[in-house]
Amino acid sequence: MSTTELAWFKSSYSGSSGDDCVEVAVTEQAVHVRDSKDVTRPDFAVGRDGWARFVGFAAGA
Repeated sequence: MSTTELAWFKSSYSGSSGDDCVEVAVTEQAVHVRDSKDVTRPDFAVGRDGWARFVGFAAGA
């Protein structure tokens, strides 16, 4: 599956004025992350376990 076929959604923490936007797309194997202002640049992907640890860390868990 190419990254253009993924279902991207904007982070709820992204700015409401359209700046500082991060988008993610979840697949069975990984979570893909990209800058919504420049979708031509490559995204990066992390394993679902790594993403869960990151989100837990970011939330102060």
